[in-house]
Amino acid sequence: MPSASSAVSDSGRPVPSSLWRDADFRGLWMGQTASQLGEHVSLVVLPLFAVLTLDAGAGQLGVLRAVGQAPILLLSLFVGAWVDRWRTRTTMVLTDVGRALALGAAAVASLFGWFGLPALLALAFTVGALSVFFDVAYQASLVRLVERDQLVRGNSALEGSRSAAQIGGPALGGALVSLLSAPVAAASSALFFVLSFLSIRRIRRAEPIPGRPENLPRVRQRIHEGLRFVAGDRMLRAVCLASAAFQFSFAAVMTVYLLFLPRELHLSGTVVGLALAAAGPGALLGSLLAARLPSRFGHGPVLVCAAALGDGLFLCVPALHGSSAVTVPALLAVGFVLGCGGQLVNVTVMAVRQAVTPDGMQGRAAATITFVGMGMAPLGSLTGGFLAQEWGLRTSLLVTAAGMMLSPVIMASSPLARLGRELPAPHYAPPTCE
Repeated sequence: MPSASSAVSDSGRPVPSSLWRDADFRGLWMGQTASQLGEHVSLVVLPLFAVLTLDAGAGQLGVLRAVGQAPILLLSLFVGAWVDRWRTRTTMVLTDVGRALALGAAAVASLFGWFGLPALLALAFTVGALSVFFDVAYQASLVRLVERDQLVRGNSALEGSRSAAQIGGPALGGALVSLLSAPVAAASSALFFVLSFLSIRRIRRAEPIPGRPENLPRVRQRIHEGLRFVAGDRMLRAVCLASAAFQFSFAAVMTVYLLFLPRELHLSGTVVGLALAAAGPGALLGSLLAARLPSRFGHGPVLVCAAALGDGLFLCVPALHGSSAVTVPALLAVGFVLGCGGQLVNVTVMAVRQAVTPDGMQGRAAATITFVGMGMAPLGSLTGGFLAQEWGLRTSLLVTAAGMMLSPVIMASSPLARLGRELPAPHYAPPTCE
C-alpha cells in the first residue's frame, strides 16, 4: 500500500503504509490500552475498597458487583444511539476525565472519612456507565480512523491490548491495594484514565460523523432503528444470536466450573486462579492469529473452526479425574485453547460487523449486539447454579459445555460461514425516522 504522503483513500483519508505508522491509530491504541487497564484495575480495587476499608459483607459485595455491571444492560442501547451522533474522540476523552475525577474524588473523600458504602455504590455505577460509553465509542472510532482493509489488523491490535489488560489489570489492582492502601490504589487507578485521556487527545485526524437531519429523531426511535437494522440483516442477526447463545452458556459453565475445580478436583485457590488465567495468553495468541488467518483461509471458515475448537475442547473437562499432575496441565491447555479460539472469533466478528454496518449505524449496531449478548449472562449464571444444585457438578458442567456448541452451529448455518478472504461491503440501513 502506498505511503500516507503519496496516497489517499476514496474517502479522502490518508492511507498509511503500515497501521502502526499512523499516529492517530497509535493514539487510539495507547488510549484504549490505558483505559482497559484502568477499568480492570478498578474491578479489583473497588471490591477490595469495600472489604478492607468499609468492612463490607458478602451480600454487600455482591450488590456492589451487580451495580457495577448494571450499566451494560441499562445503558448500552442508549449509548449506541448517542455515539452515532457525536465524535467518538470527544466521547472517549470526556469519559476518561469523568472516571479519573470520580476515582480521585473517592480516594480523597475516603482519606478524610467521608466515604461510605452508598457512595461506593454510586462510584461503581458511575465508572461502569462511563466505561460503557468508552467501549462503544472506541469500537465505532476505529471505523472512522482506518480503511476497510485495515479493520482486522486494527481490531487485532485493540483486542490484543484488551486481553493483556484482562491478564495484568486484576493482578496490578491487587498489588496496588497490598503495597499501598485501598484509597490510594483507587487514586492510582485513576492515573490510567488520565494517560488514556492524554493519548486520545493526540488524535488529530478530522473525524467524519454522519450528517444529522434537520429534525433529529428521538433516542427511542434511533434505538429502534439500530434494533431493526441488526434484526433485519442476516449476517448481523447471526452474530447476535451466536453471541447470545455463547454468553448464556458460558456464564452457566463458569458458575459450575468455579464449583467443580475445588470440590470435584480438589484444587487449591492458587491453582484455580492459574486455570482461569490460562485463557489470557491464549487470547493474546488469538489476537495475533486474527490479523493473518482470515485473509488466508477466509473469514467464515476461521469463525466456525475457531469457535468449534475452542468451545468443543471444553467438553473434555467433565471427564477429568485423578491427581493434579494430570488435571492441571489439561485444564491449562483447555483454558488456553478456549481463550485463543474465543479471541479469534471476537476479533473476526468485530471486523465483519464493522464492515457491513454503515458509518451512521456503527454505535447502535455494536450496542445492540452487546446488549443482547451480555443480557443473557445473568440468566446463564442462574441456570448454571440451578443445574449444579439439581443435577450435580459433572453432569451440569457437561450439559452447559455442550450448550456452548450452539454458537458455532448458528454461525455454520448462517451467511457468516460463507464469508471469503475479503470483508463484505456495507449493507443497506433503514432510513432515519423523521
